Amino acid sequence: MLRIRYNAPVVLTYALLALLLLPLDTLTGGWTTLHLFSVYRCSLLDPLAYIRFFGHVLGHAGLAHYMSNMLLLLLVGAPLEEKYGSRALLLYIAATALATGLVEFLFFPGSALLGASGVVFMMIVLSSFTATERGAVPLTLILVVTLYLGGEIVAGLRSADNISQLTHIVGGVCGMVFAFSGGGAKRGRRR
Repeated sequence: MLRIRYNAPVVLTYALLALLLLPLDTLTGGWTTLHLFSVYRCSLLDPLAYIRFFGHVLGHAGLAHYMSNMLLLLLVGAPLEEKYGSRALLLYIAATALATGLVEFLFFPGSALLGASGVVFMMIVLSSFTATERGAVPLTLILVVTLYLGGEIVAGLRSADNISQLTHIVGGVCGMVFAFSGGGAKRGRRR
């Protein structure tokens, strides 16, 4: 008998939580997305500021924004969760959320950031390390860094859209840091 397995609990829960926020945003007239799931410059005395440093990666500006992020997240995230383990991947997501949130907070006082693209870029770069052997740099890593991150640098210099290319770059750098800092495959069973 065929059964469905909840094979990547962190990735699947992340995608489901972000999906549930879309109708909640509509029900609250945008209040929840603005006040809980977007990061922007505000007083550090505001306790919600600390929720936003992490929560912004769950908020999306609509279904199309959600779909573009989640399709990549589901495609790349599940194998990463299998390789690194649920606990490590959750830590990587939280650290990337904090890094991208702090960059937005510190360097872009007149704008707000929401969405999973920084996390997705972290996962894309981290996934290119899956076949890394000691003393060898995978060609896939070189191509990913060149195509994705290089493209974001060029786009950031040439475009004036609402896409935060710096968030993508920070996410990609986080992926490299996690890979090079001993983010090896999990040992033992998934916890």
